[in-house]
Amino acid sequence: MAKSKTVFFCQNCGNESAKWVGKCPSCNEWNTYVEEVVSKSTSTGAASRDFTFEKSKPVNLKETEITEADARTSSEIGELDRVLGGGIVGGSLTLVGGEPGIGKSTLLLQMALKQKGKVLYVSGEESVQQIKMRADRIGNTPDHCFLYAETALSEVLKQADALSPDILIVDSIQTLHSDRIEASIGSISQVKECTGQLMKFAKQRNVPIFLIGHVNKDGAIAGPKVLEHMVDTVLQFEGDRHLSYRILRTVKNRFGSTSELGIFEMNTKGLREVTNPSEVLISPREAGLSGISLGATLEGNRTLILETQGLVSPSSYGNPQRSTTGYDYKRLTMLLAVMEKRLGVRLSSQDVFLNIAGGIKVQDTALDLSICASIFSSFEDAPISDDVCFAGEVGLGGEIRPVGRIESRINEAEKLGFKEIYISKHNLKSKDLAQFKISVKSFSKLSDLFQQIF
Repeated sequence: MAKSKTVFFCQNCGNESAKWVGKCPSCNEWNTYVEEVVSKSTSTGAASRDFTFEKSKPVNLKETEITEADARTSSEIGELDRVLGGGIVGGSLTLVGGEPGIGKSTLLLQMALKQKGKVLYVSGEESVQQIKMRADRIGNTPDHCFLYAETALSEVLKQADALSPDILIVDSIQTLHSDRIEASIGSISQVKECTGQLMKFAKQRNVPIFLIGHVNKDGAIAGPKVLEHMVDTVLQFEGDRHLSYRILRTVKNRFGSTSELGIFEMNTKGLREVTNPSEVLISPREAGLSGISLGATLEGNRTLILETQGLVSPSSYGNPQRSTTGYDYKRLTMLLAVMEKRLGVRLSSQDVFLNIAGGIKVQDTALDLSICASIFSSFEDAPISDDVCFAGEVGLGGEIRPVGRIESRINEAEKLGFKEIYISKHNLKSKDLAQFKISVKSFSKLSDLFQQIF
């Protein structure tokens, strides 16, 4: 007989409790606990159906050798390699999350079709014929890509062990179920059990595994929070599915930086890599518009020129509005206070709206100068030239502070055809300006810079 056990799980964070509670002590959400029956099967029939793992032994560190199979391999998609930290690590477990219809399955199918080695694509949501239709639309059907429509984890592991693929893709982790757990498909206990067995398979066989994960209504990956702790890398696919551009962000990466991002464009043949995102993020506009400025920022190792849009208008209500899109709200209020104190700009009775064009969310303080310029331009209704770029942090005293990797920012502005870039005077220490064709102008105070521009 099987030993059954009843456990309550929080559907929001995955916290486990022996009894039902109204408020989750972990995430403080109400009425999220659901009862699940967790059973460990002891029958011989069920044991014979399970995939058996090899028993591992302790290995001396000095005797451990790194082979060619342990080195990184390219995914054949440059933007995906960027966010992974330079390529796919052998035996790694990568989780890709995102909204429905954003392009998660398309991205991994494109990667599978471009590989030179064997790839096993396991789908629990679509049939083999449906995946073949999407592959034909992408336009590449190699001989070494194998499709398998199955939801039983034991069968997936058996086929993967027999095929010995170079990459295993599971679409999606919420559709798999294990015979060891008598819970419904997609429940927290099933997701934890299936992820644990896939992680063990990846480490023992040294096969990189990509998992597609659904998201809940809050935008977080569905299932227990421990799921993100178990995997090696978590990638978040963002963007409006009604628009063409997609952003792939790194939430967690044990083998690289978490500040990288990749940009794609969705078209009829799948996802296209955007190698120069600055040209995409700078939207075409009519000449003579006020409140628009361009700033140089960094996302990981990538330099981007972003368009900041500011709008200042008299407030019709008692309390003026402050609204931001893609930028920190508290940082904006601080910059407004600096401008009012150091420049004498009366913004306390004005509504201020700020937007970072392109749907990018930034935290780089080097955009402070560009944001102050766009707000001042809208307040004075004085347009800024399209040939001007900004890169500098604004301090509480109204001073322009230096920013890191200023050479990369200047080179990016020069590459995109800007004629002038305004930076901090402290960034000019031991810098040879003769190597740049763009005119580099430096200032130490915000008031001096605005007097020069406006």
